[in-house]
Order: sequence, then structure tokens, then C-alpha cells
Amino acid sequence: MNPQTPILRHVCSLSTLMGYGDKRGEWSIADKIQKIKRAGFDAFAGRVPTVTPEHVTRSGLIFVTTTDIGGIGVIKPKLKAIKATGSRCVNAQTLDHDTTTRRALEVVRRLTDVAGELDMDVSVEMHRNTCTETPEKMYALAEAYERVENRPLKITWDFSHPAVVKHISPPYWDRLAERPDLIQHANQFHFRPFNGHHAQIPALDHKGKYTPEFLPWLEFAEQVIACWLQAATPGREIFICPEQIPFGYTLSVFPDRWKDVQAIRQAVERIWRRQIKPWWAK
Repeated sequence: MNPQTPILRHVCSLSTLMGYGDKRGEWSIADKIQKIKRAGFDAFAGRVPTVTPEHVTRSGLIFVTTTDIGGIGVIKPKLKAIKATGSRCVNAQTLDHDTTTRRALEVVRRLTDVAGELDMDVSVEMHRNTCTETPEKMYALAEAYERVENRPLKITWDFSHPAVVKHISPPYWDRLAERPDLIQHANQFHFRPFNGHHAQIPALDHKGKYTPEFLPWLEFAEQVIACWLQAATPGREIFICPEQIPFGYTLSVFPDRWKDVQAIRQAVERIWRRQIKPWWAK
């Protein structure tokens, strides 16, 4: 790895392996982390206290934490507990779908203040059933934050949510990249393949070939990476999590989620290698 170039960190969510196991039952958290490591991922994503400091230390992987922020009172204790695990960065799913921008701004300002006090890297996710569940809510919060803080809000981008809200047909870039500057400011991305009607589509068919729906999404993923690299600096990290998770996203006819996630990781790696060459030549 060349320290003079930006660094891609491949992340796998523990949620991907929910329900996976063998004749002895579902794999333990430690077993799942080792599966993730052997598959070539640099990091795993999960929640505290399910993931413990011991899990992180023994894994040899980077830990990326997801947490729920329901109000100001939980911010400091939650971030302190996360910091104790050695987590590299935090993805915050914040408040509720009916939270006003004014209230969301109050909580997010406190969240980023505490993150600064604790020297932690925290981003607010664009996510369903939170204060950022639509593009309008996300950008209203980001603009309000910029006005009062005079700096951009750090966002975890999951473009599958706005794609479905807007029922976007490919190509996706022009409709989903309203604020390229905020894409460039971010360092956490959830790369769940989507189309305009499904927040999760399979990457592979039952024969192990790319699905036709996956190909337009791959083009979008390449544009996201190219955009991010335009403003990247040497040694800067980007955390990309290819998501294929249950919780209503997966349909019964989908193929193996774990194989899908590994295929997405490999596709993203190929995109990265193509894109890093012109970045290096700048």
C-alpha cells in the first residue's frame, strides 16, 4: 500500500452474516469476524455492546461502529462506550422520521461537539426512519449545520434510500449527487446495490453472474469513487461497506447475501484500481 495515495478500506457489516451458521447453530460474533477477515475485508461494522473491545483486539481488523442517537442525553455515554472498543469511526443513525430540522440541528451539533471532545470520527447517516430519511431532510440539515457551524456536515452516504424515495431510473448520478462537495467531505459510504424501486438488489444471479440491474449501479459506484478522489489527499481513508442485509431488504428469491457482498467488494476494488491511476498522475 502506497502511503502517498488515498486508502480504500473495505468494510463488511456483521448484519450481512445474520442467520449464517453450520450444524452447531449460528456462527458467533468472533466466527463471523474471522470469516470477514478471511474474505479479504479490512474492517467490520457492528454495534456496541454486541461487539466488545476483545472482539476488536483479537480480530486484527478495523472496527466501524453503527449507533442510534435518540437525543442529546445518550450522546456522551454512547460515544465513550464506542471509543473504549477502539472503533476507528462511527456511523450515527439519528432521531426519527418526523424530527424537525431545528431539533435535528440541535442534536447533531451536540453530537459533533462531543465527537470533537473525544477525538472521534463521527458521521450522520442518510437513512430511513431517521431525521435524514429523504433528500430534502438531509440537505436541509446539512445546510442549517453549515450556516451555524461554518463547516460542512460529515455524512455517511447510503444512496439506496434517496434512490427509492425518488424512484430514480438509471443513470443515477445527476439525481443523487446534488452536493458533490459533501460526497468529497465524507469518508463512510454504504454501497448497497439498488435501483429506483428496490433499496437492495442482488449483484449475482443464481449462476454467479452479474445481474443486469447491478451494472447501472456499478457505473454509479464508479462515479462516486471518482468524485471522492477529486478532492482526496495522500493517506486519506475512505470506508466502503458493500451491504446486503436482511431486515426486509432481502427477498426470498435472492441468492446468497454473503457471496454477493464478496462480489461487490471485488468489483469496488477493481474500480478503485482504475481510478487511483489517474489520481496518482495528477
